[in-house]
Amino acid sequence: MIGQILFYISLVIALLIGLAYFRDLGDVSQMLMKVKRENTLRFIRNEYRLLAIGGAAIALMVVAYFDFDGGVNWLFWPMLVLLAFLYLFPWVWVHVGLRNQRSTAKYYSLEEARALLAPAASVVVFENNGVARAHPDSHLMRPHLAGSEEGLAGENVIMTYCAMANLGLGYIPVIEGDQCALEVLAQHGNNLILRDNTTNEPIQQIYGRRDRDAPGGAAMQPWPTFRMSFRSFQKAYPDGTVFLNKPSVNPLLRLFDLVTETLFAASIARQHNEALPIMDNMSNHDDRLPAKTYIWGIDIGDDAVCFTQDFLVEHGSLINTEIGGRKVVLAWDPVYKSLGAWYNDSGAPVTRIDFFGNSDQGSLPRVERLKAGMFWHVWSEFYPGTDINRTV
Repeated sequence: MIGQILFYISLVIALLIGLAYFRDLGDVSQMLMKVKRENTLRFIRNEYRLLAIGGAAIALMVVAYFDFDGGVNWLFWPMLVLLAFLYLFPWVWVHVGLRNQRSTAKYYSLEEARALLAPAASVVVFENNGVARAHPDSHLMRPHLAGSEEGLAGENVIMTYCAMANLGLGYIPVIEGDQCALEVLAQHGNNLILRDNTTNEPIQQIYGRRDRDAPGGAAMQPWPTFRMSFRSFQKAYPDGTVFLNKPSVNPLLRLFDLVTETLFAASIARQHNEALPIMDNMSNHDDRLPAKTYIWGIDIGDDAVCFTQDFLVEHGSLINTEIGGRKVVLAWDPVYKSLGAWYNDSGAPVTRIDFFGNSDQGSLPRVERLKAGMFWHVWSEFYPGTDINRTV
């Protein structure tokens, strides 16, 4: 009797935790069901605690079966296989398949990059004191995080990337003076959720702050990022370098990464080509623009505005506006084919500005809060009160 009680209680506990693990962090599960954000965040915060409880329950179930005649043969073995899948798949997917390169990324010369990238390949760029780095979407897709020990010309800047949102953002991974040990854990609202392993606290990529912190409070410092083609990057930054996620020298990891990246590529191709999100875990549906419209969004304080490239071009490729009390100029550069945003504190409207921020009102700094070329349905999910194409 004791064996039976131990077996079935431990089986239920192990199964409930395993199902929750697969549902909340299994990623592919969100293609099949709508996962609640609070459940995902709970598992992110308590992953190893819950896995320890689940692992102990599995061990107790095995002991009850072999030593105390608990359970039955036809149930034990299928449940053991199922539990192994429910626990191992999310863990391997997250901690091996999505292993990041926040401090180990390799940057290569333009000559080396030309052998692996098409001229029209889209890249997300950040720059500091003339040192520019390009990050191709196709190479950021699996690691999600890219940075190096030496930083960006001495600044501790890393690139964060969410393929579901088509969003690359540069951040200094420090909050209130504490270095964040970032790890990729999940996505919700079609946007990446990271975990700061020093606090076990989730960080939504688009916000850059710990989930426990209030809006407008402590957050990672954003770094200006912008999009352009690899062809244009070479023209603008002839001494620039490019992040390349080259295959592992370990043959097993190399094969595993190939499978992972193939699955990613197929899913992300659908995300770009289908009208609706392939993972519909959205809570806000705003039909002012088609869901997959690429927008350039800026949030300053409590104010959020997004722009479309078509609108900007139709209005002379340059717009002076105000966002969150700051004067901002947005411009489409026809030479480098890149849409940028700069702060304009000169007191006068800008009538001319180039790709590098040189304007008729002097040299202007890029807006660090620009989200370049992301999907409208993701922007409107996190900024539901957003304006569109503001000109004043």
